[in-house]
Amino acid sequence: MLHRFLRLFVIKTKFEAFLVIYGLAVGATQRGVQYLDQYPGYAGWLLFACCPAAVFMAGVRILDSLEREQEMT
Repeated sequence: MLHRFLRLFVIKTKFEAFLVIYGLAVGATQRGVQYLDQYPGYAGWLLFACCPAAVFMAGVRILDSLEREQEMT
């Protein structure tokens, strides 16, 4: 039963991957806006830029691992 429950958290298709990446991006931009409020000026903009950059790196990793998994099967 636990195995079936854990399979819900496995990304199987590109559509699911894009939904996860979208959720990460929304959260990252929200955090970036909070950084702009806390740190006005260049420091806030630099931290804001780091948030979406992390999502880009995670998104590439998710899509790459999904494609490699599909090639193996």
